[in-house]
This record gives sequence, structure tokens and C-alpha cells, in this order.
Amino acid sequence: MRENDTSLTDTILRFAHERGLTASFCPSEPARAFFGDAWRAHMPEVRKAAAKLADEGRIEVLQRGKPAGIRRAKGPVRLRLRS
Repeated sequence: MRENDTSLTDTILRFAHERGLTASFCPSEPARAFFGDAWRAHMPEVRKAAAKLADEGRIEVLQRGKPAGIRRAKGPVRLRLRS
């Protein structure tokens, strides 16, 4: 559920820190936590926030287990905390 003092970026980072350096997560997980039942409509926002975090070196984007650029990736990606 969305809280006024929590940003989408904070929500993504919370999931990343909870999983640690070795486990990844689907971007839909923070989307569901932040947007609730309307999460699907907000996936472009989630991917944009994840791209910004990846640009900052805070998270890593994976596709098929390998690093990927989220802006060019077609299909599902996973996120994890960057070491």
C-alpha cells in the first residue's frame, strides 16, 4: 500500500536491500506494494525508476540472469542490489 512519505524509488530499494546481493526480484513486486491493485498500469513508471537507480549504480538489472539495459530490454527483467 502506498504511503505518503515513501517514494517509488524507496520501495524498489527496500526490496533490493531485503533480498541482498545474491537474490533478485521482479519489478512487479515493488509495483504491487506501491500502487496496489493498479500496479500493471504503472509498470512504465517502475521501469523508469529502476533505470534511474541502475544509472546511479544502486541496483543491477538482469535479463535471463545476465546484466541488461532496462531501457532496451524486451520482456521480463529482474532487479537486484548492486554489489
